[in-house]
Formats: sequence, structure tokens, C-alpha cells
Amino acid sequence: MQGKILFCKKRFGKVAGKWITNKSQTIRSNKLETLNIKLETKDYFCKKNTTVNYLSVENISKSFGERTLFKDISFGINKDQKIAFIAKNGSGKTCIMKIINGEDEPDSGQVVIRKEIKMAFLSQVPQLQDELTVEESIFASDNEILHVIERYEKALENPEDSEAYEKAFDDMDRHNAWDFETQFKQILFKLKLEDFKLKVKNMSGGQKKRLSLAIILINKPDLLILDEPTNHLDLEMIEWLESYFAKENITLFMVTHDRFFLERVCNEIIELDNGKLYSYKGNYSYYLEKKEERLASENASIDKAQNLFVKELAWMRRQPKARTTKSKSRQDDFYVIKEKAESRRKENKIELEINMERLGSKIIELHKISKKFGDKKILENFSFDFQRGARIGIIGKNGTGKSTFLNLLTQTIPTDSGKVITGDTIKIGYYTQSGINPKPGQRVIDIIKEYGEYIPLMKGKLISASQLLERFLFDSKKQYDFVEKLSGGELKRLYLCTVLIQNPNFLILDEPTNDLDIVTLNVLESFLLDFPGCLLVVSHDRYFMDKIVDDLFVFRGDGIVENFPGNYSDFRAYEDSAEPTNKDDNKEKNNWKTKTISSGLDFNEQKEFNKIEKEIKDLEYQKKQIEQLFSDGKVADKDIETKANELQKVIKTLEEKEERWFELSSKMEY
Repeated sequence: MQGKILFCKKRFGKVAGKWITNKSQTIRSNKLETLNIKLETKDYFCKKNTTVNYLSVENISKSFGERTLFKDISFGINKDQKIAFIAKNGSGKTCIMKIINGEDEPDSGQVVIRKEIKMAFLSQVPQLQDELTVEESIFASDNEILHVIERYEKALENPEDSEAYEKAFDDMDRHNAWDFETQFKQILFKLKLEDFKLKVKNMSGGQKKRLSLAIILINKPDLLILDEPTNHLDLEMIEWLESYFAKENITLFMVTHDRFFLERVCNEIIELDNGKLYSYKGNYSYYLEKKEERLASENASIDKAQNLFVKELAWMRRQPKARTTKSKSRQDDFYVIKEKAESRRKENKIELEINMERLGSKIIELHKISKKFGDKKILENFSFDFQRGARIGIIGKNGTGKSTFLNLLTQTIPTDSGKVITGDTIKIGYYTQSGINPKPGQRVIDIIKEYGEYIPLMKGKLISASQLLERFLFDSKKQYDFVEKLSGGELKRLYLCTVLIQNPNFLILDEPTNDLDIVTLNVLESFLLDFPGCLLVVSHDRYFMDKIVDDLFVFRGDGIVENFPGNYSDFRAYEDSAEPTNKDDNKEKNNWKTKTISSGLDFNEQKEFNKIEKEIKDLEYQKKQIEQLFSDGKVADKDIETKANELQKVIKTLEEKEERWFELSSKMEY
């Protein structure tokens, strides 16, 4: 308080219970008290807004045998931060995520988590119970509101138990669960989890990933740890997830290769580079700019150290064995300078140099191709003639047939009708989502040696299997690791190597960016930009697509495929500027026992509409019960008037609710 009084003395003059003047202004000393109260209030709010630490990683280290993944790593995660963690494949990103989540332990150091926070972890491999259905998996959490909703849904299925229904309905009101129910149904709808009786054991990998993500989002944790959250999501889902994270008050720590996602969601980036951590307070563009500045500064510092090292080395060689205290001190400094001078960054880059087969005049022709599975159409009378240098991307929702189209093109599966004609000179390199299937006990170098001890490159050059692996960032030690010990990103890099060394001139890539680190992605993009053959790629990585493709095949579903001239950003701009149509997007149906509420209603009206539907069901149930009592003659004579009045009241309320329901319905857009 004394500091505040001194502040006021300096500004206004005397304060000892008298009038205080400053030029023409006059105030009483009680105004000083008011000012002090305001200052104290300001101090209070400053304390309230003090950064809240959710999690601290303190000097953790991890090694596997002689291989050190990381050493003495420290960083913190604070409330409202949205942090991306960037590092090369194999440097321990997933291991750090597991240590944070308690699934693994560091060799040294610790992770300190704030007690009262709720934390959730989305791993690359979903942890779900095979025998549960989608609906059972959602309700299996310890979220009380979910249990309330579950009891209400069961009560709806058993309306004859009026007591259970009334209790469930009251619980929904008491816990304000109507809003929560609407929100989590929207999440499930956006993630295309519509078959709620489907068991986990019968789900695809992508469906399991989406279910795990849905469960986490529904439970709304304070801190969410995400390991490659956009894998197995289509573009529509990814863009929705971006928007969701941008508006929700949730703290994020994630590993992702999706650079658009990094740009639009994250406000801080932490990079693990050559064993050291660097923090950048900004999005992906800011990170690229500041990293370039940092590397330039480091290289300049190393250059100075190298010049000094040359001078000090000459001095060391001239010195006799017996040294003075001063010379010993200079000798110690010499070794520090030497370490600095020899710390020049090893900017290992994948060198992709292939001996592409000559392309003839005929590439691949598709003549009225059709394909369907049961009632589901994939293609219908689709024709296209690939030209030299074609660079085409394929986009569309999951399940519209993108991967099936690639299998038809490569004649891995037959067409129902139509022809695929491939030119005599075409050599296809097909990078599939299935990846490598190594034999038990197979090592990295064994995979490459299956293609020969020496591999031909451009201009008649030959390269050994070991040298080729080094170009793909597998050093001599790593080459003799068992394949099953590789990280997801390293497996993808090895698989990419096996596809490219076959010297294709028509390259097909099905989701090539999944699990690749950003460094590898940048090099792959540079290679593909210079690739002289034809390129066909399916990817949900918008940054990647924008950089390398010139045209798009847009899979709309139901056998409809459109050819769009431009990259993904061009397509989005075109779609956003187009007039609304009556396509499937405007006819979306929410199959979770409710109708989808469109943008025709504001937020409060949406809540009211959702609640009215449930109230109408309740009133209809009450009306039916009373009428049944009269029909069965179970109403005593003395209760007839009371029950009749009760029935009349229910009917009147029901009519009012139905009238309001129609009023709100008229404002909706389907």
C-alpha cells in the first residue's frame, strides 16, 4: 500500500486527510482510497491472469542400448498454449509423448503434471476395447454427463418404464445435458461415426482413429496430447478439426506433419534439433523465418570459432610439454574452441537420383471405366487420357473410392466394365498405404538388397545398397537394425526408397506424407517438382498438394469424379465462391436419433429446438399413459375429473410445443 501512496503523492501533492490539488483539479483524500482500491483490483486481476503451468518436462533422457534418443530435455506446457513439437523421424517424438502420458518412463528426469487438470492422449495406435460398439465406447468414459445421456437414451428405448424415463429426463435438466448432447452428436457426425452398433473389432484403422479422437473431444480435457491427429482424416474432417481447435478453449501439445494445420492452429513450436530444444513463439511461417535466422547465426559463430581454432592449434603445436599456469588455462580454452569449431551442422538430405525409364507417346488411357461394390458406385463410365508430365492430385471424402481408383489404374483389381490401356514404355512405381511387410528378423539393409547389391542411377552410375540407404538418412548402424524396431516415419522412408529405386516413370503415391517428418517432406517435394515423369497422388496434406500438383480429380461419391484445373487452394477458393446447391452437403442426416440443426437457427434457438423435440416426446408419452388408463377403466370415479383436467393440460401444452416446433422448423435450411 505504501508504494501506491507514494505514487499518488508524486501526482497530486499532500495526502494527510486534506484537500489535494493538482493545478485546477481538486480531489478529497477519499478519492485516494478509491484509487488504491482500483490499483489493488488491478493487482488482483494480474494475479488471476498469471500463467498457469499444466505440465513440466524436467531434464528427461532416453536411450536404447548404445543409441541415445534424447538427453536432458526440458520444456513446459501452460494453459491456452497450442504447441507443436517438431523433430526428425527416429529422434524420439512418439517416445516423449508416451513419457508425458505415463506409458513409458525416462531413464532420468521427470514429468510433473498439475494435479487438478484433466489430460487426454491421442496415440497413433488407438487403445480401444474390441468387443465394444461405437456407442458403448463413447459411454465407457468416467464423464458423468455422458452417463446421464446414456440413461436417457435407454429410457427412450423403454418408454413403458415411466419412472425411469421421468428420472432420466429430470437428470438431463439438472445436469444441463441437452447442450452437451447436441455438441457431442455434432462431433460424431463430423467424424462420420454413424453406425453406432458397429463393433471396434470390425472397424478399419481410420475408423478407430476417428473414434478415439471423438471420445477425447467429447470429454473436453484441459490438456490434449495429440500424436499425428490428422492421419486417416479426410480434408473435410481436417478443416473442421482446425476450426474446432481454433475456437475451443483447450490447451494442445501435438506432433503433426500437416503444415497447414501447424499454420492455422498452433501459437508456439518447439523443435528438437541435433539433441537441443528450440522454442518459437508463433505459427509455422514464423518458425521457418526464425529457424533460418538461427541457423545463419550458428554458422557464423562456427566460422569464427574455426578461424580461431587454426591459430590456437598452431600455438598448441609450438608449446613445450611443461606449461605454465597461464598456458594450461589457454590449453583448456583450446579444447572448448575445438568443440565449437567441429560442431558444424550435418545437413543430411535425402538425395533422390533415379534412372527414369524413357516415356513413349502412349501413357495410360482409361476408357469408360465402371466399378461398384454391391450398391456402392465407385466409378461410372469414367474416361481419361494421361499426357506426358501430368501431375494430378486426387481428393474426396473417405470411402468415395480414391484408393480403389489407383488399384483399378494399376490393374491390381479388375474393372466391371471399360478398359485400362497402358503404354509399352510405362513403368509404374506404386506407393501404397499398406507399406512394407518385412519377414521376421529382417534388417533394413536386407530390404534393399532384395533389389540387388548395386542399384543403377542416372548416367550409368552404380551405387551399393549401403550407400543408397545413407542417402535416405539410414547411417551404417541404422542399416543393421531390425525393421520392426523402426519408427513409423522411418518405415515410410524405407518404403519410399524401395519404390523409387525401381526407376519408375509413372509414380503413384497413396498418402505418402503420413508419418513422414517435415524435413523429409520438404526433400520429397523438391524431388517431385523435378520428377520428369507422370505423377498421380492421393493425399490429405493440403500444403503438399498445393506444391506439386497442377490438376485434381475430385471424388464426389456415387461414382461421380470431376476434373478440376488447379491445386487444392484453387479448388477451395472456387468452392467457397460458388453458389450453394442442393447437393448432399445440404441434406446431411444425423443418424443419432435426432435431426441436424442447420445454420438457419441461432445458438439459443438450436438449443430450444433440440429440447422441444424431447419435451414433445415426453408429453406424447404422458398423453398416451393417461388415455390408456381411461381406456382400461382404471381411473376411480373420484379421480376422473382430476385426470381429465390433467389430460387437457397435457394436450394444450403439447399443442403449444408443436406450434413452436413448426415455427423453428420453418427457419431451418435442409
